Amino acid sequence: MTLLLFSAVLLGAMALGMPIAFALILSSVALMLHLDAFDPQALALQMVNGADNFALLAVPFFILAGEAMTAGGLSRRLVGLGTSLLGHVRGGLGYVAVVAAIFLASVSGSAVADTAALAAVLIPMMRSAGYNVPRASGLMAAGGIIAPVIPPSIGYIVFGVAGNVSITALFLAGIVPGILMGIALAIAWWFCARHETAALLPRASWHERSRAFRDALLALALPLIIIGGLRFGLFTPTEAAVVAAVYALFVGLVIYRELHWRDLPNVLVSAVRTSAAVMFLVAAASLSGYMITIADIPSEVQGLLEPFSGDPRLMMLAIMILVVVVGTALDFVPTILILTPVLMPSVRAAGIDPVYFGVLFIMNNAIGLLTPPVGSVLNVVCAVARVEMGPVMRGVMPFLLAQLAVLFLLVLVPQIVTVPLGWMR
Repeated sequence: MTLLLFSAVLLGAMALGMPIAFALILSSVALMLHLDAFDPQALALQMVNGADNFALLAVPFFILAGEAMTAGGLSRRLVGLGTSLLGHVRGGLGYVAVVAAIFLASVSGSAVADTAALAAVLIPMMRSAGYNVPRASGLMAAGGIIAPVIPPSIGYIVFGVAGNVSITALFLAGIVPGILMGIALAIAWWFCARHETAALLPRASWHERSRAFRDALLALALPLIIIGGLRFGLFTPTEAAVVAAVYALFVGLVIYRELHWRDLPNVLVSAVRTSAAVMFLVAAASLSGYMITIADIPSEVQGLLEPFSGDPRLMMLAIMILVVVVGTALDFVPTILILTPVLMPSVRAAGIDPVYFGVLFIMNNAIGLLTPPVGSVLNVVCAVARVEMGPVMRGVMPFLLAQLAVLFLLVLVPQIVTVPLGWMR
């Protein structure tokens, strides 16, 4: 009964156009009233306590790092390096998009920001070269969702806090799955681009390639600093976010000098706006998570999943199908915040590694960014490329299927995630 009430109020409020954070608060209040435990003071206290978490300090700093990279020229140089290496082969700009997506994902945890950066640089080049623009736009969108899977990832931070899972372990475990997503996209693009008649870029000389590598070297160093520092215990994920933000600002302002002091207020304001939206969602979801626990909704969900509890792989498959369906209606962060406290008791009871589950859960939610009607990444790429949603939805389909194939491969073979994590630990 409580699960039905919570779901009905949440979905009803969203259907009326209420922002998700307010819908979460309203559904929590409905549970309080149902349990005859309404207390405005407890409501405010839970929201404040939910946002008052040291690990969540990483969120605004990683967002600031992403903004500084885009404004400071780091993102553009990573794309330029990929173009110099692969621009001359058939369908080369598509492979550039995949390589650049992996590079960008390793320094920014935002799928929306990475997709916008990729599309802004590459779509005009692909349009003028004669590529199928809706299909190219679909590739950009599918490449952008690698960002939440390869560390650093805002999704891992939010999940780690909500599910009480090691954020450092999540960061390390996400490297191999993120690279597999890139490989799957490259294979899908090869099938799609075999008959492309687009003009090829001139082959870059070794001198041009070395110059592009030197230009991008400082951008390439950032993921090595972050992962290396986490691996060897030099700093925590929160401290890594501060290092990333300071590094991106310093390189953009002092080394590349594409980020000017007069631009800094706009960069900071943009980062603050995004951070505020995320943190308010976290506070609202903390309240709903508290009420979900009080109402014992996880036990109801655990009862629904009981038929699959004897086989961890079957349990993971059932959960992943559930998350795919939910991801079509909810955005990335709200899905994490709503489902994590509901699903984690069942995951732990089934003996599933929480870190392994977290990586697949975040990957699944990232794939949800490609599925309408929400499809945040699709909306971004349509706006940047100036293409209608319908053609882009058709264009993204092969790449969406490729990402789903990787997800279900990891469900069937958990060792792909757990074994490399054991080596890196």
